[in-house]
Amino acid sequence: MDQRQQSFDTMRDSAPFEYHGERQKEISFPLGGIGTGSIGLSGGGRLIDWEVLNRPAKGITNGLSHFAVKAERAGEVVDARILNGPYRGNRTGDFPADTSRNFGFGARRDSLAGMPHFANNTFTGKFPVAELGFTQNSFPGTVELTAFNPFIPMNDRDSSMPVAMFEIRFTNTTPDPLTYTAVGVLGHGLPPPTRAALVGRDGMLGVKAYRDECERDQPDFAEFVLATDCPDADRQAHLFRGHWFDALEVYWNELAAPGRFAPREYKTSDTAGGMGRNRDSSLAAGRLELAPGASGTVRFVIAWYAPVFRKYWVTPLWHFRQTSAAKGQWKNWYATEWASAEDIAFEALARWDALKADTMRFRDALYDSTLPSAVIDAAGANLSILKSPTTLRLESGAFYGWEGCHPTAGSCEGSCTHVWNYQQALPFLFPALERSMRELDYQYNMNASGGMSFRLSLPLGTNFTTERPCADGQFGNAIKVYRDWKLSGDDAWLKRLWPDVRRGIEYAWSPDNPDHWDPDRTGVLSGRQHHTLDMELFGPNSWLTSFYLGALKAGAEMAMAVGEVDAAEEFRRVFEKGRSWVDENLFNGSYYTQKIDISDSSILERYAKEELSTGVLGDSVMDLYWSAEHRQIKYQLGDGCLIDQVLGQWHATLYGLGDILDPDKTSRSLDAIHRHNFKPALGEIYNPCRVFGMYDEAGTVIATWPDPKTKPAVPVPYAQETMHGMEYGRVANFSG
Repeated sequence: MDQRQQSFDTMRDSAPFEYHGERQKEISFPLGGIGTGSIGLSGGGRLIDWEVLNRPAKGITNGLSHFAVKAERAGEVVDARILNGPYRGNRTGDFPADTSRNFGFGARRDSLAGMPHFANNTFTGKFPVAELGFTQNSFPGTVELTAFNPFIPMNDRDSSMPVAMFEIRFTNTTPDPLTYTAVGVLGHGLPPPTRAALVGRDGMLGVKAYRDECERDQPDFAEFVLATDCPDADRQAHLFRGHWFDALEVYWNELAAPGRFAPREYKTSDTAGGMGRNRDSSLAAGRLELAPGASGTVRFVIAWYAPVFRKYWVTPLWHFRQTSAAKGQWKNWYATEWASAEDIAFEALARWDALKADTMRFRDALYDSTLPSAVIDAAGANLSILKSPTTLRLESGAFYGWEGCHPTAGSCEGSCTHVWNYQQALPFLFPALERSMRELDYQYNMNASGGMSFRLSLPLGTNFTTERPCADGQFGNAIKVYRDWKLSGDDAWLKRLWPDVRRGIEYAWSPDNPDHWDPDRTGVLSGRQHHTLDMELFGPNSWLTSFYLGALKAGAEMAMAVGEVDAAEEFRRVFEKGRSWVDENLFNGSYYTQKIDISDSSILERYAKEELSTGVLGDSVMDLYWSAEHRQIKYQLGDGCLIDQVLGQWHATLYGLGDILDPDKTSRSLDAIHRHNFKPALGEIYNPCRVFGMYDEAGTVIATWPDPKTKPAVPVPYAQETMHGMEYGRVANFSG
């Protein structure tokens, strides 16, 4: 048994899905639909990160939103608690975006850290389902919380519901009958003024908070609904409205008292929020009578509705050639499917059993597989991004994604083609959404010469163009069209996109390509090649050429499918020529490299007078890439061992395209990546880039130079980073 198999067996025997103690500290489990935003569930059960108003909002708690429980015996309260585990935030305070009372003011009051809560809890995270168990000696019986949002492969409609679903399950382990109450509190965290009202229909009882004095078709309109299908339920449209800490004071006294919650509703909006410390909140509660040994569940949903998306960002001008940045607004896709938060909440409760069963079926299929547990955990964790504010669904239902999220804004707009090259969740789980990305790219992101912008600007049709096409993004799109066609079997779809796909491949040798990728149709990229590490490589390299080879091979098959035999033969001829050259000239006996003399400044001179000669910062190509001090071209790889050196083969293996590089050399290159780039302790590696791992944490760095003498003075950007997740793509190539 080799070392790699032993490490896989070790991962399989571990159980990383259950989190205890400090391991719960950084959890924010997203509960929301694809393209709807989400509510974060912390490792202790707190409702954090209410990112539901069409933009990221890290740290926003929506006021005092939470769940609580109490138990009564013979008309007396035995115990009452906030349904949270221990507070694991900063006890000195932090820097929330929604209040000036932050660092130095103690734990955030909206965390409810000062209220009685459970002494311990477990958190089992098997996305898309979180399960928490709470323990407290004084609380009679057991309490469990299950939280999820529908995640049903091939069903992007139900998987895009803007709702979070919660089950609070009690088990009476005492010898006496007990009455249990589960309470949900919904803060009115919308911009004031807000109003609240009771809602109910056909088995659903709840409360609604909504933006007042704002029409429903305006981007500032939003509403929340908290509802239950428990038949024995209490509701308060408002908690007590007052100054200082009155609302929480009165609420706790009511929770800790026996009996029911009395109705309370104010007919005026909350325009000032008292002294700014007690924004209004609403309450819904369900009661259960449980005999000794019996169990029962109270179900809650939190639904949201912010129907109109306003573009809140300005496109950075260094991304685009235009000198202006379009603003605009459009309707969220979910607002074309549901008319209100109440409709969403009602459907979620009415279809609960089916939505849960289908979601659990997917969860169990993933987590009961024989894959190593670390691989499963990585897959599940990355799937959760689909339910985060990283993603949007435009009015047509088309999918759009950021590269990630800052605390209050998306990071790097435009469904960036070379970044989204790496993800494989959409095409295999929600293929219609993935196809929509191809459709938008070929409709809006291609110029007359066949060059493609690698970022899609919103609103659609504003026609911004990135500074230059990106080689891995442009050819990755062609390979992904092949994949999406094979998965769907939709020949009509392929024929509709094919003319533009063909132009995109042929752009490599187009005389209108100012970067001269492959003007002589050699099958090898040798010109100026922009890429996902944000700069350009000059000269042949296996990483970007493997994408080109994959596009050529896929293009040959697609051309045959649409009846263009001559194009198919040409693509196949160029592919075979390029493949042979790469295997003969770029493999150094251990791994694939870049062929360049970084001391030769003349490599840059041909681009100095070309269109698009400047770089992303506006400098000339010589200023940007030539280091006079070191007498070297900057940002190159040379003899380095790059984690992505056979990435095009990874795509080809996944999609059934077969070999585009020599299989033995591919395998040896992957072994070299593991040998040179995997670091068992990142604290021993100097890293001037972004820090995603440190100390005794392990990771695979982007690039290494086994012979240190060959390392450029200023190497390819991000070389020492560990962009965790890339390692799993290398595993796929081993199995291929």
